[in-house]
Amino acid sequence: MRRLLLVAASLAAALTAVPLSADAQGRRQDPDQQQRDEQAKKRKRDSEWGNNQSPLPALRNAGPCPFVKTLYDAARYVEFKENREASANVAYSGEIQGISAGCQYKDEEPIKVAMDVLFELGRGPQATGSQKTYRYWVAVTDRNRSVLARETFDLAVNFPSGKDRVYVTERVHNIVIPRAALTTSGSNFEVLVGFEVTPEMAAFNREGKRFRLNAGSQTAAAGSAAAGTAATPQ
Repeated sequence: MRRLLLVAASLAAALTAVPLSADAQGRRQDPDQQQRDEQAKKRKRDSEWGNNQSPLPALRNAGPCPFVKTLYDAARYVEFKENREASANVAYSGEIQGISAGCQYKDEEPIKVAMDVLFELGRGPQATGSQKTYRYWVAVTDRNRSVLARETFDLAVNFPSGKDRVYVTERVHNIVIPRAALTTSGSNFEVLVGFEVTPEMAAFNREGKRFRLNAGSQTAAAGSAAAGTAATPQ
């Protein structure tokens, strides 16, 4: 479990107060049903992902939560040997498959966000070992304007013998976002997640290119001439 404290009081205090939305008021009318629906979705998602962690605690809040999402340019990690974009040159890869999040705040309390991030991680034909440490970051922004706080984490992964793909769920708790006033809702903020990528990796993602997370492993094993195949946008 990751424990993260993101406090950006000076910037958050400068935000324009926004009244709580009607959508949030509607949710308060039947919170028990909403909670049951969310728990059912979470159980289904955990079953599909094979996630054995305990569920996120049920959180209730006075308004909408911050938007939680991945940054497109950093949602995938593809490491090539010698920066040559070919399936047989893939060393390590990764993709953020999903985020489950909840928040809590009331009165003038700060917004507290908790989330689970599901990573799918791959080892390609140019991998140099069965261990790899990825890096990812979590940032709080004031809705497409500026970054209020950002923190980076290491994600150490061991690939079992004969496996070229693993799934890891990272739990990030205690993201704390101060509020300027009672009427400052969570919709003023975004929580972004992404891999620590190079400019070349970001450009690769931005152009829509992609490989399977275990790209090239079967090709290399068979000695196929596809070793020189270039990535193509999807």
